[in-house]
Amino acid sequence: MRRLRISAAFPRRKSRRRKGEFAVESNGQRILLVEDDSAIALGLEYSLSQDGYTPVLCGTVREALDALERGPFALALLDLSLPDGSGYDICRAIKSRGDIPVIFLTARDDEVNVVMGLDMGADDYIVKPFRVRELLSRIRTVLRRAGKPAANGGAVEYGSVQIFPAQGRVTKNGQDVFLTALEYRLLMTLVNNEGRVLSRSQLLENIWDVSGDFVNDNTLTVYIKRLREKIEDNPQEPRIIKTVRGMGYRIDGHSR
Repeated sequence: MRRLRISAAFPRRKSRRRKGEFAVESNGQRILLVEDDSAIALGLEYSLSQDGYTPVLCGTVREALDALERGPFALALLDLSLPDGSGYDICRAIKSRGDIPVIFLTARDDEVNVVMGLDMGADDYIVKPFRVRELLSRIRTVLRRAGKPAANGGAVEYGSVQIFPAQGRVTKNGQDVFLTALEYRLLMTLVNNEGRVLSRSQLLENIWDVSGDFVNDNTLTVYIKRLREKIEDNPQEPRIIKTVRGMGYRIDGHSR
């Protein structure tokens, strides 16, 4: 049974993203794409190219290891099940050479497989079938995170709020703040674009359909309000997530 319907998941159209809107992270960056299902692989190759990346497609562990010899790569997308091994084998090889970010593409979301991949040093995973828009958003997030020097054990601080991207954890005054998947994605989209004003359409593009939730312009307002209630000292006068009237939202520089 085919794991992904290309017609639904890989629309053959150019990105509607205007110049300067989130496109700056790609810049033709080479991505190692390892996927043995030819239909999925070709669809992903097309979508990555349309988003400004340079994908290098491999269908086996051997091909991927050969491609690594000819690197470098900005990021690796690894299918878990391959004809001559697994994505784990490639991940081990990648991490032994350096710290190239890795995202696993897997049809198995059970805890053992997920934990094994993350313990090897993988930066994220996404379960098939998935929306290409969500995968591209995760790629941008991982690349931004990889491009920033770690401080305070990888934590980003905004006053009494600490964000631990590698753990997907947020604290305030030392106490855990419980965020939904969509709230966390919204927060990280702002954090990864620190200092930039993000329009509502840019935010919607990056959090669309995470966890299967439907998000439109009205519900975005609700999520911004809920997020402020959880992390701001005074949600009525926010000091972290700031509104720029007529333009969107912004998070200013964090404490070092």
